[in-house]
Amino acid sequence: MLPLFQERTAELQQRLKDEGIDVLIITNVDSIYYFSAYWGDLGLEFGRPTLLVVASNGDVTLITPGSESLMAYAMTWVADVGFYSDGVGEEWRDPLREAMGGVGKKRVAIERNDIPAVVSGFLRHELDLADEVDATSIIAQMRVIKSAEEINMIRQAGQVAIAMGIAGRDAMAVGVPEYEVSLACMAAGTRKAAEIIASEDPEALMSPMIHNLQALQSGYFTSYTHLHPRVKKIAHGDPVYMCFCSICHFKQFKIGYDRQYFVGSVDNETARTYNAAIEAQAAAFREMRPGVAAEDVHEAADDVYRSAGFAPSYRTGRALGYSSLEIPELKYGDRTPLEAGMVFAVDGGITVPEVFGARVGDTVIVTEDGIEIATDYQRDLQVV
Repeated sequence: MLPLFQERTAELQQRLKDEGIDVLIITNVDSIYYFSAYWGDLGLEFGRPTLLVVASNGDVTLITPGSESLMAYAMTWVADVGFYSDGVGEEWRDPLREAMGGVGKKRVAIERNDIPAVVSGFLRHELDLADEVDATSIIAQMRVIKSAEEINMIRQAGQVAIAMGIAGRDAMAVGVPEYEVSLACMAAGTRKAAEIIASEDPEALMSPMIHNLQALQSGYFTSYTHLHPRVKKIAHGDPVYMCFCSICHFKQFKIGYDRQYFVGSVDNETARTYNAAIEAQAAAFREMRPGVAAEDVHEAADDVYRSAGFAPSYRTGRALGYSSLEIPELKYGDRTPLEAGMVFAVDGGITVPEVFGARVGDTVIVTEDGIEIATDYQRDLQVV
């Protein structure tokens, strides 16, 4: 896998040359991993930022805490790693100065929306940089089309998400607390991820653990969209909604997946609302193919909501990959033509405040002649 990361970095360096940029300082953790294959556990919230300095002349330097040195050397292909320690010298500023090699009249780029204030302040004041270039779009464009290796990992992540959804569904019953459903999801996802990773490389440093707080609600709280699981017990007739977007991270890939089930029974109006959300997502699927504008996919879903008597919904989808939000987005105003190799989270969603929220979501790969659904599992109304 490491050659893939090196190839990305070489392409980035060529793009920097084309733009007349001498050096790029990368601070977004997903971008750092995208190019270096390294991620650290402790970041700026612990006063320990990790930075990747990429020069258009071929030099690459990874800067990270010395406490992570063994892990860094084991993970990354980058040979020049600058370590620092808490309270020693000026900590991360020292290896950054060295990597910059005396800025002089160099044209420097940053990720303007992601650079921590403490890092940007150092660059602007101590290194006298006031007109740095924003390279966010350069990196974002590189991440739009996924490679064959990335597509394979997305398919694997889809397997993990499906396993989580099945386990969550099977844990649902009258009297079961919401948090128990979420625990079942995380355990199943971890086991599926471990199965895949162990079959490829039992010594891999990549953890299979599913983590973070899941969005999961039951009853009328499904209209709260991203409320986390609580001690509330599931009652007969409750809809139960599970979102996996914030927790199903496999090999650093983020996935889009949402499923909903009904415990014991479902009334006619709730069923009608749920089926409208399913049909809106299906309409988006039918519209998706190379050449179609992103906002046209959203409009296809919105037409379903309106015809069913519901208000227009939130965006129908977002590109994803190593980040939960990439470009383009399936929403009004985004006219980006879809291309083969793009990957999206595609949703159907209707909210009836304080009554019911209908949700469904899948990860979709755009192919040469249509789409492939990486999380393809039953979406029709299910009473458990």
